[in-house]
Amino acid sequence: QVQLTESGGGVVETGGSLGLSCVASERTRSINSMGWFRQVAGKEREFVAVMSYNGASTFYAESVKGRFTISRDNAKNTVYLQMNSLKPEDTAVYYCAAQKNLIPTIRRQDWNYWGQGTQVTISS
Repeated sequence: QVQLTESGGGVVETGGSLGLSCVASERTRSINSMGWFRQVAGKEREFVAVMSYNGASTFYAESVKGRFTISRDNAKNTVYLQMNSLKPEDTAVYYCAAQKNLIPTIRRQDWNYWGQGTQVTISS
């Protein structure tokens, strides 16, 4: 069973930056695409950014385009999310996810593996 472990959450002021990391416990054929979702209490988990194994297919939610950057280091089984120009509405628990699809999808239901989540809080 693949395990995903996030790190890098915390509290930052509006306009600040924060970087998240997620390490997969192993490289298997069960993982091609990796990505990030986020969830606010009482709301559904929403897509933030996803990337294919080779990086050729990358998608961002409109709300984070131009501010967030997803990247990955396949040699380290790691995906990153660099978040800049943070806003209070970015406050959420951020989850790393992985799926077998070669082309990543943005539907939460399509993702097979999830991390435990890391809290990101933006203070105003």
